[in-house]
Amino acid sequence: MGLFSRKPVTIEAQAAPQLMTDAFNYFLPVTLTALSRDEAMSVPSVARCRNLIAGTIATFPLELYKKSTGEKLGKPLWLEQPSISQPLSTTLAWTVDSLLFYGVAYWRVTEVYFDDGRPARFEWVAPGRVSFTTDSYTNFITQYTVDGSPVPMSGLGSLITFQGLDEGVLQRGARTLRSAIDLETAMRVASATPMPSGVLKNTGADLSQEEVQAILAAWKSARERRSTAYLTSTLDYQPTAFSPRDMMFVDALQSTCTQVARMMNVPAYYISADQNTSMTYANVQDERRQFVSLSLAPYVHAIQDRLSMDDITARGNIVKFNVEDAFLAVDALERLTVIEKMLTLGLISVEDAMEMENLTPNGNNDAPDLQ
Repeated sequence: MGLFSRKPVTIEAQAAPQLMTDAFNYFLPVTLTALSRDEAMSVPSVARCRNLIAGTIATFPLELYKKSTGEKLGKPLWLEQPSISQPLSTTLAWTVDSLLFYGVAYWRVTEVYFDDGRPARFEWVAPGRVSFTTDSYTNFITQYTVDGSPVPMSGLGSLITFQGLDEGVLQRGARTLRSAIDLETAMRVASATPMPSGVLKNTGADLSQEEVQAILAAWKSARERRSTAYLTSTLDYQPTAFSPRDMMFVDALQSTCTQVARMMNVPAYYISADQNTSMTYANVQDERRQFVSLSLAPYVHAIQDRLSMDDITARGNIVKFNVEDAFLAVDALERLTVIEKMLTLGLISVEDAMEMENLTPNGNNDAPDLQ
């Protein structure tokens, strides 16, 4: 029975074999933080960085290669669509999201191959649904639970853990995120109350509590409906807070966006936090390569290296993202120049060149690029 003709077993049909239990005994960071993901995503600069990282990686196709020769192999079904209920791009986006915010991501095995017990299907599981217990001496994971229910430590129903390269921005950048949230709150309050807070000073006769409350209510109502208000000769308004202009919200927002970009390892000009960068066609490709190398690489390698481990992929094969074709492809003229030189040197055949350009032997585009 071939690799891709093996019959998968669904989660209801087969008991989980006890395989590779040590593969799950990783020491994981605590995923519960004082700052929630929803709070962090309420900051526009955070949402922009998240969508740049997760959204870009989600467009990269996953490929299976022979490790010794680099030969591209046929892809098993789970590599094209890990979850039966969502496309690959969605699963990858939320996997990167988990690594970004929590430093760890989880896939649950929903189907396994009958002949060797390797996973055939997965589903992404939100980190907030997962908890675990550890050995009191070694701090290694001894049991995972999902929604409070224990799950097997291997095989059908078990969790595949993707380890990030740090503890996630909710912990690492909690102070920066909290400052950004506080700034957004302050700006919202200032826009709702354009006049700075202050006191009404009465230089005349003392007023009763009811009269004071009536004056304050009338003052507030007048300020909400129009930009001017009338005070009698015995009342004087004295500001006790800075105006929005005095508080320099624009400068504070720009500085906060820059800090968020640094914290999430994204170039500041990608989120309009740096206005001094001019992009040309010549350096767009270089900037993309730098973005992949410095910003995306930690998440790309965390995912492809985990999927290449022996409990998922057969020994001798590796899983890799096809970043070049999806994101770093050069223009047609430069690409054809390289192909022409390779043909001249006899490194490839005409058929190889046509395949590199997604052309059939008749010259028709067999796999058009819809991006």
